[in-house]
Amino acid sequence: MADLDGVTLGVEEEFLLVDPRRGAPRPVAPDVLADLPHAPWTGQAELFPTQLEIATGVCADLDSLSGQLHEARQAVRKAAEAQGVVPMASGVPVVDGPLLERPAGQRFAAIHERFSAVVEDYQACGCHVHVGVADPDLAVAVINHVTPWIPVLAALAVNSPIRGGRDRGHSSLRQLDQARFPGSGLPPWFGSAADHDEQVARLVDCGTILDDRMTFWLVRRSPHLPTVEVRAADTVQHPWAAVLQAALVRGLVRAALKDLELGREGPRLDPQLGAASLWAAARYGTGKAIDPVRGVATTAEERVRAMVEWIGPGLREVGDWEFTQTAVRRVFTDGTGATRQRDALARGDLVASVTRVGITELG
Repeated sequence: MADLDGVTLGVEEEFLLVDPRRGAPRPVAPDVLADLPHAPWTGQAELFPTQLEIATGVCADLDSLSGQLHEARQAVRKAAEAQGVVPMASGVPVVDGPLLERPAGQRFAAIHERFSAVVEDYQACGCHVHVGVADPDLAVAVINHVTPWIPVLAALAVNSPIRGGRDRGHSSLRQLDQARFPGSGLPPWFGSAADHDEQVARLVDCGTILDDRMTFWLVRRSPHLPTVEVRAADTVQHPWAAVLQAALVRGLVRAALKDLELGREGPRLDPQLGAASLWAAARYGTGKAIDPVRGVATTAEERVRAMVEWIGPGLREVGDWEFTQTAVRRVFTDGTGATRQRDALARGDLVASVTRVGITELG
């Protein structure tokens, strides 16, 4: 195991760019990206120009990660306002915008051609966490351990219950949007890096995905970095909630590394139970849940408690224990982003309130 395995981390956050009055997405990302400063973090294009992504540099602690997230969010807001829009932290648009044009660029055009209706209005925004694990075989073994906890991470960060101005019942519509892609959701169990690569190559050969950069699994070995990448969370409203995701993912990776040192492999999930547990997280958020290992109904609170108990030693080793405890309690006390969006809808001022949340809580 390398010295920095389970230590270094980074976060990617995707944001919508919306009209501050109507809340509808606007295709101005290229202009916003062109106006961003050079920094340890970077801005990147997404499939459609109504979105952009910020990616932090490599961090060793939560304080430096939080600092980069705050700085990047503030810079994005400033550049967006110069184009007459505001960045919104929501897993999907809450208000419909104009029909999207075909994506520009060779790769994005190929994605549109391959997946057709699945991506015609795909404007999902997520929060992705990378944790360093250099050895490919070790990385896939870590993924086996982390996979059962992906629905728990998703439940804590649901932030997309509303589309077209209506509450659609699910707390994370982003998860439903992603489930439309082949090979999405929880990954299969991998016996080695070679097994992982063979399964990815098979998906490419079958035409399911374009290439090895395009796996849709919510936890995967990064195709371009020496990291385990977790993509369970909707884009969150508060920077501290993104930092919480990072702390939890790093804790999971560290706990997995410890178990692997002791010769304990990750559990093999029943695919149906795995899919059901992810569906329950998207539907109920921090309410009802399914334990995919035991195959029983439970609550998100019980699943969070079990996860934090398992990762507790690793959290303490890197000084993340107190922050994580406080932040998790805050989610259950104050509610998720989905709770806030629903509260805004109930008050009868959806566009103004949800857009205002996107503005005032982004920095």
